[in-house]
Amino acid sequence: MTTSTRRLRRSDVVDTALQILGRVGLPDLTMRALGTELGVQQSALYHHVENKQALLGAVADEILARGPRRRARKDDAWQDRVRRRCEDLHAAVTAYPDGADVVMSMWAFGMGGDAPFVELRELLTEAGLPAEEAATAARTLLHFVYGHAYAEQSNAHARRLGVVTDDTPDNFATGLAIVVAGVATRV
Repeated sequence: MTTSTRRLRRSDVVDTALQILGRVGLPDLTMRALGTELGVQQSALYHHVENKQALLGAVADEILARGPRRRARKDDAWQDRVRRRCEDLHAAVTAYPDGADVVMSMWAFGMGGDAPFVELRELLTEAGLPAEEAATAARTLLHFVYGHAYAEQSNAHARRLGVVTDDTPDNFATGLAIVVAGVATRV
């Protein structure tokens, strides 16, 4: 049964948007392309999402939800739990072309992608950081994770276009270890 012969659901809209993002990237993820892919008029999409920004917020949340989620072990130090979560977030946003751009932008606009901030803030509060510093540290970690992923994806795109030839991005794991070590000095 095709989408046009059954009732369109919000999950159909978000899933299809993710498929388009995965195939062609953010510039070609348009409401028109989404409607065409779903076999509906563009106006039908607005029954499920208020506008494109709301769609991208839902896409950001879904990118994060579909990403890897390794379980913490009881004997893990807080630094290991934070590092593992950041590595999983990095893998989630780099799984889709322009995924870092979508998640980073929607989080910055307050339109999606807030769950990792809340989780990291809670982990850092449990580690002993005061609430305000835990929030700042969580934002700093996410700026690093998303910013690094965005730089990787932008560099890869530029290499595909032949604009740049440098394919030696900074080492994510080393950078993350440096940021976590800096946070540890505040605990």
